[in-house]
Amino acid sequence: MITHIEGIIDEVTPTHVVIDCSGIGYYLNISLTTFSKIESSINKKIRLVTHLHVREDSHTLYGFFERDERRIFRLLISVSGVGASTGMMILSSLNPIEINQAISSEDINTLKSIKGIGLKSAQRIIIDLKDKIKEVEIVENNFIDNNNIKKNQALSALETLGFSAKQSNKILDKILNEAPDISVEELIKLSLKNF
Repeated sequence: MITHIEGIIDEVTPTHVVIDCSGIGYYLNISLTTFSKIESSINKKIRLVTHLHVREDSHTLYGFFERDERRIFRLLISVSGVGASTGMMILSSLNPIEINQAISSEDINTLKSIKGIGLKSAQRIIIDLKDKIKEVEIVENNFIDNNNIKKNQALSALETLGFSAKQSNKILDKILNEAPDISVEELIKLSLKNF
């Protein structure tokens, strides 16, 4: 499984990006949400988290600027009748926070406003994801600072160990507020003591 790709952006459009990794160009489908965050990064080094979608006739890579967006994408494509293209259309129409709120509050009209989503699809998304979406706490990051990087690394480690993202986020925020200069290793150790 390809979990992320890091390299130089060779080409970027609202629907895809080509990342050059040591002379190999990887074509990744992206949402407008990701595009808005990387559109001015041509010829710059970037890291996108990815999802490899395998079908009988193709292997397609999808790239996301943030892990939260990938989590929402994976939840969306787990719903019967919602394919990868529809998932990307939803992520291009609404940001992850808006999707989370629409599903949590059972806002059918917001989901129906997305091209390709009718009443039945909107209802199915809400029914299938209402409980699962509560486990995904989305944090709006308007900038990347050292603590966000530390938090993301610690969160990834805690999720790998089987802890929920929602609970981990609360614990990590509390520790970082009290000790902003803490190392990632200490942050993980302290978090484990707080579960």
